[in-house]
Amino acid sequence: MKTRIKNERFLNRVVTADEAAAMIHHDAILATSGFTGAGYPKAVPEALAKRIETAHASGDPFTVRLLTGASTGPQLDGALAKANGVAFRCPYNGDADMRARINEGSTLYLDMHLGLVAQKTRQGQFGRPDVAIIEAIAVTPDGQLILSSSVGNSPTWLQTADKIIVEINTWQNPDLAGIHDIWSGVRMPPDAQIIPLLHPGDRIGSGTLPIDIDRLAAVVVTDEPDRNAPFAEPDATARQIAGHVMDFLEHEVKQGRLPPSLLPLQSGVGNIANAVLEGLNSSRFENLTGFSEVIQDGMLSMLESGRMTVASASSFSLSPEAAERINDNAAFFRQKIVLRQQEVSNSPELIRRLGIIAMNGMIEADIYGNINSTCVMGSRIQNGIGGSGDFARNAFLSLFVTPSTAKGGKISAFVPMIPHTDHILQDVQIIVSEQGLADLRGLAPVERARAIIDNCAHPTFRPHLQEYFDYARQHSFGQHIPQSLSAALTWHEHYIATGSMLTHS
Repeated sequence: MKTRIKNERFLNRVVTADEAAAMIHHDAILATSGFTGAGYPKAVPEALAKRIETAHASGDPFTVRLLTGASTGPQLDGALAKANGVAFRCPYNGDADMRARINEGSTLYLDMHLGLVAQKTRQGQFGRPDVAIIEAIAVTPDGQLILSSSVGNSPTWLQTADKIIVEINTWQNPDLAGIHDIWSGVRMPPDAQIIPLLHPGDRIGSGTLPIDIDRLAAVVVTDEPDRNAPFAEPDATARQIAGHVMDFLEHEVKQGRLPPSLLPLQSGVGNIANAVLEGLNSSRFENLTGFSEVIQDGMLSMLESGRMTVASASSFSLSPEAAERINDNAAFFRQKIVLRQQEVSNSPELIRRLGIIAMNGMIEADIYGNINSTCVMGSRIQNGIGGSGDFARNAFLSLFVTPSTAKGGKISAFVPMIPHTDHILQDVQIIVSEQGLADLRGLAPVERARAIIDNCAHPTFRPHLQEYFDYARQHSFGQHIPQSLSAALTWHEHYIATGSMLTHS
């Protein structure tokens, strides 16, 4: 234990997970480390879930309000959701059990842009956190934390929480020390400072995180891996999408709008994202850089091959195999990867100034390029907006990628009018499906509609989208963005819900 905890005052506070969980009371505001299933506490939340289940069995109320960096894993979101122990969740969730609680209404959920959470916490919008639970891999002799596989909002939680619990995770390789870069210059307006970062690989902060020892309530030792869920192998559809993206980037270089090494890349997660990164890894582009919120399998492979020189993010989102590669080769990867707090990784000013090429997924788009990336049928949350809004609105190039259909081809990803909007058409520059790419830059809404229908929609659905567009142009109140609410409802009721073709009476 002393090889990981090199400070005597931390050693004196080592307790069991059950003892630490007993320090958390009903209705507490709980702020934890963790971002996209990496670097989140595991033992204390599981112990807390058991305590909540015992309270509920006795008829006593026990819930917490949960703040994190982004999604966590089954030992945190999953365990607390199964115990029905979360009254409020923010800012992002990817756990199926927590999703079910949110969609049934027993857990209130605030879906937020990830780059805003830390500032809103310091403003007091969520109340002062009662307890922060932070995962680390070690404690330095002078009592500073070396975080594990994410940074997320951990610096803000340590600054604002009344009480701090630290989980030391011995599963994580201690050679990760040095991968973090935590900037201490965060200030609230009007004293906010310029983030002094010029290139993705710049180091502007510290590899360790100071902690107020007087607020340290407990230290718990764990030995559990992160929730590293396997990704589906990129299929033919994903590779077709990746091919269109490669052709587009080649064209932009030929036109002189991008340098041969492109610009820093941001990518969402999943098999399409990995297919795009796989395409880049075998492309002619060299000396690529990454500036994203997460590093996934495809980016890891690019760093290993040398195609990418450096990647900056706040966390990992890896398959189990890729997580093992990181753990086995931590000394190599810490020279290639920089992990930052999400207030820096998702900074709109940095995204705009560095000229990020942003690539994100979606659930559906309307024919004008408004994007729904969070809600099924407008009301059932899937995950959340995450950082896609931080990047899409401010990127040099903003791409959204999707298969043209879902549910085995029964549902179109392109519809007349989306029932929920996360990204407005002004923030969406390029849409790509396996059918093709619609470059929407400089196009008016009616021109965008033609490009999306002709290039991105599946051939089965194109005539019906064109039928809607023609009908809307005839019956719309205005012609800037022609819409017919009645016809759009017909589409959703008869085409999306039942799978039947769109018809007008």
